[in-house]
Amino acid sequence: MTAIRLDGVTKRYGSVTAVNDLSLDVREGEVFGFLGPNGAGKSTTINLILDFIRPSEGTVTVLGRDAQKESVAVRERTGVLPEGFSVYDRLTGRQHLEFAIESKETEDDPDELLDRVGLSPEDGDRKAGGYSKGMAQRLAFAMALVGEPDLLILDEPSTGLDPNGAREMREIVRAEKERGATIFFSSHILGQVEAVCDRVGILHEGELVAEDSIEGLRQNVGGDTAITVETKSLSSDAVSEVRDLDGVTNVNRDGNELFVTCDSEAKTTVIATLENAGADVVDFETDETSLEDLFISYTEQEATA
Repeated sequence: MTAIRLDGVTKRYGSVTAVNDLSLDVREGEVFGFLGPNGAGKSTTINLILDFIRPSEGTVTVLGRDAQKESVAVRERTGVLPEGFSVYDRLTGRQHLEFAIESKETEDDPDELLDRVGLSPEDGDRKAGGYSKGMAQRLAFAMALVGEPDLLILDEPSTGLDPNGAREMREIVRAEKERGATIFFSSHILGQVEAVCDRVGILHEGELVAEDSIEGLRQNVGGDTAITVETKSLSSDAVSEVRDLDGVTNVNRDGNELFVTCDSEAKTTVIATLENAGADVVDFETDETSLEDLFISYTEQEATA
């Protein structure tokens, strides 16, 4: 099943094309990371999905419904954490949640939602105008969770959060996925995306330049994996067998430690080969191409194409 589908979507503002012939599928129940440099068209794409703006060409389908013709039905099943959310200064945190609960006609408990995002009952009683940026972000996240939405659209969800808050946000995202929700996760903090997303799409100058799992992106750009293997005993024959494996590009030995550079598909074969050759593997670590490196690779390739 597809939760979000954009088919040949173009959005123009006069002579400027913000999104160009964008086709994208987000699968039901996945966490999809949406990446791109500033001005790439990410916000425009989100606004198209939410029917805040209309495409110049193409169609947008959300949760099996036409995003334009059935926008109200879509929004009833969607929770949104917008970038740059502004609180109502004179309303308390709890009143914000009560408004969201009433709007969606649900029976959520405001205190349970506050607790889930790390806000206390006392925080809920305070006027939101006195909130820190991180507290306001937590409140916005709680509002997005009202009604257990089928789709969560999170635009820069870790803005203003300290490391503990960012970790708690990731835990909630994982819990929502476990519940069965689809999460569309747009962020410039690539470590957050790498930690929670099943697949990612990279937008550059309004066009989708990559769409795959992070592992798939690594394979597409030829990103190597570095493996450090610690053993109790390591024979020369075992080292030779690893050196002869397909996908292994470099092998160095230092006593009972082995340092291997290989493609991502070969990493499990390296460990298995050592063990089958009699090496007593104590521990191993892998260092793979980061999402930041992949992002740079894809956007630079497109810029020079």
